[in-house]
Amino acid sequence: MIRHLVLFKLNEGVERDEPRVVAGARAFAELGPRIPEVASWECGWNITDRPVAYDFAINSSVADADALQRYLVHPAHQEAVAPWGEFATWVIADYEI
Repeated sequence: MIRHLVLFKLNEGVERDEPRVVAGARAFAELGPRIPEVASWECGWNITDRPVAYDFAINSSVADADALQRYLVHPAHQEAVAPWGEFATWVIADYEI
């Protein structure tokens, strides 16, 4: 099993209540069940105000490296992640569980 962890940081001046950000978060909230390779899916907004914290997180898992690759290229994933490039940066960690 592989854990796929993604942390998003909104760009300077971008607020989480902007329509494009709300739509982006909604797209991720609905994404997990749309992709067969996803074994578990959680996402949500950070609830703390610590300066080092990221703003939005996805915590998911897939069976193996092949499933992760299929997830990454899946059209639904590509569609959901595309708008985030306009208003956020992110970091990713993929590790075996």
